[in-house]
Amino acid sequence: MPRGPEARAAAPTRPAQLGRRAVLAGAAGLALGASVCACGTAPPRNAMGSAPPSPAGLPRPAAWRPDPSDVRPEVKLRAVRLVEALGRWRDGGGGVAKARERVAALGLPPALAGQAGPLLSGADAAVVEVTDAQYGGILAGSASVLVVCRQWTRTGGGPVVAGGTTVDVRLTAGAPRWSVGELHPAEPGPAAGSLPEPARQVLGDARIRLPAAAAADIRGGGVHASVLRAMLRLAERYRMDVSVVRSGHPLNVFGTGRPSDHPPGRAFDVWRIDGRAVVDRATPRALVEAFMRDAAAAGSYNVGGPLLPAGAGAGRQFFTDDTHHDHVHVGFTG
Repeated sequence: MPRGPEARAAAPTRPAQLGRRAVLAGAAGLALGASVCACGTAPPRNAMGSAPPSPAGLPRPAAWRPDPSDVRPEVKLRAVRLVEALGRWRDGGGGVAKARERVAALGLPPALAGQAGPLLSGADAAVVEVTDAQYGGILAGSASVLVVCRQWTRTGGGPVVAGGTTVDVRLTAGAPRWSVGELHPAEPGPAAGSLPEPARQVLGDARIRLPAAAAADIRGGGVHASVLRAMLRLAERYRMDVSVVRSGHPLNVFGTGRPSDHPPGRAFDVWRIDGRAVVDRATPRALVEAFMRDAAAAGSYNVGGPLLPAGAGAGRQFFTDDTHHDHVHVGFTG
């Protein structure tokens, strides 16, 4: 199997694994509470939609659940539960001290509250919605789960403020449950004074749905033109839900010392194509394969996903592994 720069040190995804995933999917039936995540600035109009207004106060977002086809769904649930606990509180529940209590109730180190970054704010109350949880890496004893979320906060009688972030949650295997050792929230940086036309087009294209951190990455001006042009070209044929661009992704390819193409702004990940989740076994494989081939045709040298397109062999630009069973990675040399 070809190994591009974003290929992980994990076994390739094989059809035979799906049966085991279906067994693991029992964990996916666990009920999740409302989600959490904050940033303080409203996402653009194409950034995962607009916050549902509620005259009575904060919205009640739907709970996130892993897909039955997920690899190790209980690992994603562990990461999501932590992000929810950190970013959701009722009146009087704000601040690091209360967040430490919520983390401890999950059986996790309370000190993780100090790494929550934009998940915590001085608002009186907050709710969060996890829109996607994808792997930044999944190995036998460790994992990176990239939790993409929106958050709504309220202070006093003021308006509801919409925001969001992406958190790289690092986990290690343990009994009876995996544990969390570190949190790395996205740090997109400030917006640039001016943007090139392709960046403005991407931010305004309703067929390219961007979460808050990814939109902020583009507004910051640090995303390469090759990435922006490829997004626009793919959007001519597909509706894309992007999960990660620059910030919120591991600096290195997980489990290796090789730098990832994401932090320098030379890659993006897509978790949903034409409204169909990549991880969902009901999503036509032909759709995913066509998207991967079109990504390569748009200039990507390194396309990873849940399958190898027919005819792709050693030395080509496609790869597959367990990390990429839930998204398509599109990388560029510059």
